[in-house]
Amino acid sequence: MRLLPSALVLMLLAPCAALAQGDSRIAFLGRQLQQGKDPRTRSQAALVLGATEDPEAVPLLCGGLKDASELVRVAAAKGLQKLLEPSALGCLQGHKGEADAAVQAAVGEAVGALKAYQSRTPSLYVSMDGLKDRTGKLPPELVKATEARLRSRLMRRGAMLAPAKESKAAAKGTLKKLGVPGYRLTPEIQATEGGGLKVAIVCLTYPELSLMGQVEVKAAGAQPGDLLKALVPKAVEEAAETFEWSSET
Repeated sequence: MRLLPSALVLMLLAPCAALAQGDSRIAFLGRQLQQGKDPRTRSQAALVLGATEDPEAVPLLCGGLKDASELVRVAAAKGLQKLLEPSALGCLQGHKGEADAAVQAAVGEAVGALKAYQSRTPSLYVSMDGLKDRTGKLPPELVKATEARLRSRLMRRGAMLAPAKESKAAAKGTLKKLGVPGYRLTPEIQATEGGGLKVAIVCLTYPELSLMGQVEVKAAGAQPGDLLKALVPKAVEEAAETFEWSSET
């Protein structure tokens, strides 16, 4: 594995209007799911939310499981199955007693898919520090949502996330059992000179904590929430390429 002091990706986001429209998508779909008069419209919104790969869609889809229409409840369950966010297990399991057979089947399939996703063999073991806002200007809820997206994207990359405050002995035991490499990631949000934002990730071996290097991705020309949503997948992909993580599972 090569040791690189830094890797930089510059991502240009233009036109800004197109990005802003894309980043309002979750809110728009959520309104369609909650307020659409036609069950078919609400169902379609649920299915599209499931394809967003965004953890913010989980509470919206969980709410869809309470819809008066069986069609919408089935779509919400299928959306959660497609989304593959383990945080959805609780709300899904709370609806396993559904009276409608189609909804019950969809919920059962979603629960099975999420449990299988959680138990799949990982390709790397990651201990990630909390995301730091070095700009000092971002809303805490935006930082929290961005950290959730980072963790979700890492899991899609095949990572198993280490528990917080894991001891070195416990980490070594888990790594020996899994037979995969371990990494410690320290992510930060930083301001750029041009008024944009940068996501920087320092990577170390884990649990030995030998420095491997840093990757950075940056963008400008849109609102902070828009920029961060676009930068998270780029940051993880750049880290995967730079530090030679295995391919997605």
